[in-house]
Amino acid sequence: MEPLDTPLIGRDRELALLSAFVTAPEGRALVLRGEAGVGKSALVDHAARLAARADQAVIRVTGVEAESDLPFAGLHQCLHPLLSRAAELAPRQRAVLDVVFGRGSGEPPSVLSLGIAALDLLSPAGSERPLTLLIDDGQWLDDASAEVCGFVARRLAAGSVKMLIALRAEVRSAFDHARLAELPVEALSEEAAGRLLALRHPRLDERARRTVLDHARGNPLALQELPPYLAAPHPATDLFAAPGVPLPRRLQQLYGERIEHLDPAVRMELLRGALDGAAAGRLTGRTHGTRYRMREAEPAATSGLLDIDAITGDFVFRHPLVRSAVIQLATPDQRRSAHADLARVHRADVERHAGHLAASAVDPDESVAAVLETAAGSATRRGGAAAAVAWLTRAAELSERPADRSRRLGDAAYLASQAALLDEAQRLLHRSALEPGTAATLATVLASAHADFVQAGAVRQAFQRLAAAIERCSDDEAESGGETLTRAVDALVTMAHYAGDPALWQRAERILDSLGDRVHPLTALYRDASAVARGGAGLRTRLERAFADQAYFAPWDLARLGVCASHLDVLSQYRTELRRAVERESEAGAVSSVMILLRMLMLDQMYSGDWAEAERTGRQALELSTAHGHVLLAYHTRAVLGQLVARQGRLDAARELQAAVDTWARPRGVGLLTQITEAIATGVALTEGDFEAAYLYAIGMTSPGSFDRHAHQIAPRALLELVEAALYSGRRDQARRHALAACEAGLPEASPRLALSAYGALAMTADDLPEAAELYARVEAHAAAFDFPFELARIRLAYGFRLRELKAPRAARQTPLLLAAEAFDRLGCTAWADRARAELRGAGRSPGPPAPGLAGLTWQERRVAELAARGLTNKEIGERTRLSPRTVSSHLYRVFPKLGITSRAALRDALSEAPARDAPS
Repeated sequence: MEPLDTPLIGRDRELALLSAFVTAPEGRALVLRGEAGVGKSALVDHAARLAARADQAVIRVTGVEAESDLPFAGLHQCLHPLLSRAAELAPRQRAVLDVVFGRGSGEPPSVLSLGIAALDLLSPAGSERPLTLLIDDGQWLDDASAEVCGFVARRLAAGSVKMLIALRAEVRSAFDHARLAELPVEALSEEAAGRLLALRHPRLDERARRTVLDHARGNPLALQELPPYLAAPHPATDLFAAPGVPLPRRLQQLYGERIEHLDPAVRMELLRGALDGAAAGRLTGRTHGTRYRMREAEPAATSGLLDIDAITGDFVFRHPLVRSAVIQLATPDQRRSAHADLARVHRADVERHAGHLAASAVDPDESVAAVLETAAGSATRRGGAAAAVAWLTRAAELSERPADRSRRLGDAAYLASQAALLDEAQRLLHRSALEPGTAATLATVLASAHADFVQAGAVRQAFQRLAAAIERCSDDEAESGGETLTRAVDALVTMAHYAGDPALWQRAERILDSLGDRVHPLTALYRDASAVARGGAGLRTRLERAFADQAYFAPWDLARLGVCASHLDVLSQYRTELRRAVERESEAGAVSSVMILLRMLMLDQMYSGDWAEAERTGRQALELSTAHGHVLLAYHTRAVLGQLVARQGRLDAARELQAAVDTWARPRGVGLLTQITEAIATGVALTEGDFEAAYLYAIGMTSPGSFDRHAHQIAPRALLELVEAALYSGRRDQARRHALAACEAGLPEASPRLALSAYGALAMTADDLPEAAELYARVEAHAAAFDFPFELARIRLAYGFRLRELKAPRAARQTPLLLAAEAFDRLGCTAWADRARAELRGAGRSPGPPAPGLAGLTWQERRVAELAARGLTNKEIGERTRLSPRTVSSHLYRVFPKLGITSRAALRDALSEAPARDAPS
């Protein structure tokens, strides 16, 4: 090992900064970035010696290109030395690490949760003894590990842990987005390069010296490695016969002679290490998810190809270029043999075992193809849908039967479309079509129909093709591709839902009935929730059970669960799970599922009154779907944005979105979207007070008094709109008939929001005052009343209007109208607030501006305060709002001074008296 006092030539600035970095008392992170061979590893070695001299603990990690697609492989290296401390972690953090390290099962962790667990593991170690984490060749760390390391690196300032990361400048890395402090490592100056060359090779003649300096261009590795080859029989001109080729690529060939002079057994040992990387575990033992450790490779170390890590004693490649040269100089048979050895080593690691097994195979082998298919499923569940495409493509290449090959190519194409790799999906479909002697399989029809569906909106044509493929699917094909059948049926239900055509729904149901117990329970749930007007009893319980098993689902299954939660109006119960899925899948996962999940989060925010955040989420979903060519999802997001801006009173923007969506969707027969455009138009007309136009738009969604058993989500959710429009346009009988039909159709049992709408509609159309009061009391007492503030405010306003019609006392009308006006003000619905104030004036109350205290409350604070005023405990409020009791307490702590009160007992009066003031006498 080079003495610490021996300086690195030409690196005075870098050495000074590294010294300050290592000896600083507080934690920090630093990136060394430069081209291959420029000396980053030497600087990392110097930092390791500095840390050791300062009595700091050191963990060294080296990225390996072969592992860059294996989720969390790099994190294993980072945290493996500290796993003995995992028992000291909180159960939640320990469980997160157990999933990643294969010691437990559960939902794949998000970057946030895994980063917190890693910090909790590193921080105590650093507090006992300063800890320096050195990551060399960080560009080869898998993205999942790099994102976690980047998360941790940004949060080290409070402790005694440091992180130094060396990255190649020319290679993209997930660290690029971590916004860490960087120290560029540039090529040496001409003067420094000359000094280094003179020190390392003092006997070079001037001609050779000039040749090396000209071609090395200040690259330290080239300065050190080129001179011995100039002494060889071949002339220097032959050595540099390919001008303009990047220097690192040329340098890979400079290790060839030393590698070729090694004993074959040593070369194979190096090859195994190069193909798998160096880490703990013998070939004959288990690796516990770590990389292969080279043994009996002293001759390679003697020839300068390997170094010995001073901390672990492991053989490590002197430079990544050595690893590349070892691989390039091996014959195909040697590489396959090494991969076969490594496949046996990694039997317990599904994905790594599959990778080496695939690389060792030459001829089609169904057993290997099946392993790769299993690995694809594993990668998908871990947030690696893009990697799963590669697994399935290779599985298809190794398939023995043409039918299996075609099916796997179809599955790969479907996964590619889910990962927003639409061009790759088309390429794979084309490959499948070229398979000799095979008709279109269910997998290929699914992939093709799904592409036409999401890219062109060809919903009816896609449905017909897919339905026919499922109907003619043989028992053998269904048996060999059970997952494909499930995906196909799920897609069929989705297409029927988007088409909004009872005939398509009926055909879809006949197909599901014919499949019997081959229909997956999630598919049945998805079908039933999509047509909630048929009767939603028991669906919420089924959904809860499904979410409990979400760790075993593919991302598109979780997206469908989110859609079910939306249909059942319980999105708020699962927002944490949906956000985690978005985080996990956004980078290399199922990006199309992210688009759907973002829309679900947007709906949750819209329903709960967080409209600004809902618009931000919607814009994010729209940008993502537009960028990846998912046209259908882009227009669906535009449609929901149209509903949002209509609620906000931004009527011109609502009309613009409504027109754009309708122009695209109506010619294509996308009934779901055309009904949403009618809902937007209805909302705009109601906001403007044009009740005749609102009625004409509303009956385009559903006929008064009718809820077709095949009606999808829009018709039941237009209940309030149709009843209001009918009432205020002079059609009270139709309004009453529709309200009664909603109850007969079971809407109050179908979802919390539909229950509020149904009871509200009945109260709005009640024949007498006692009936109206009883039904309105049901609305106010409903557990989910405050989950849907816009709907609740509209019901309060309409109830106040109905009380006036029933000649109720003025005082009785004031409370619901006061609450409605205050809610509309808080939501920012000016037109609706003005209408509520007009009713208030008719009831003898002059509404002033919102009370300062209430105006200062956020929607979440107001919601918590109202629940507390009803006597609920912090724990009960937390269960309703999906907040922790501590967060509930924090909200109340901020609410009391804003309202000028000091106890929960005063909340009811403060909330009921503050919205408005009596008119001056």
